[in-house]
Amino acid sequence: MSQPLEPDDLDTSTLALFVGSAAASSVQDALAAHGFADLRTSHGYVFQQLVENEPTIGDLAERLDMTPQGASKTVVELERLGYTERFPSPEDARVRRVRLTARGRAAVETARAARTETEERLRRRLGDDALRTLRSLLTELLDEFGAAAAVRQREVRPPR
Repeated sequence: MSQPLEPDDLDTSTLALFVGSAAASSVQDALAAHGFADLRTSHGYVFQQLVENEPTIGDLAERLDMTPQGASKTVVELERLGYTERFPSPEDARVRRVRLTARGRAAVETARAARTETEERLRRRLGDDALRTLRSLLTELLDEFGAAAAVRQREVRPPR
């Protein structure tokens, strides 16, 4: 029988990382259960750029701080899986843009529903006041580490 984890067993950043990883895994499980088992957490960084925009591969590469070749490879993979499509830009048919397909949008909605369920699970476990306090503290920590602006602007990039 394993011993319970105590609050002082881990430093704050490691504890937050593990909680975030566990929550992300529950979203991945929900995606898999709804027919999106081929998506990886790393695909979410691309999806966040396509929810409200239709960038070029170059724009996508710049926003994700990766090479155009890396961005193209990821888009081709997501295209093969049916989540994205490339299309000619209305302004210049020589320029190709990327957007989510209906399947891609369905995956986004499934992930959002899973995150909403996670919030409800936390609310049931912690209560409204404690959850509000937790969210406030985590938001302060994002700001402390200079990541709040990137989150607000959908510019979160994959870890290096």
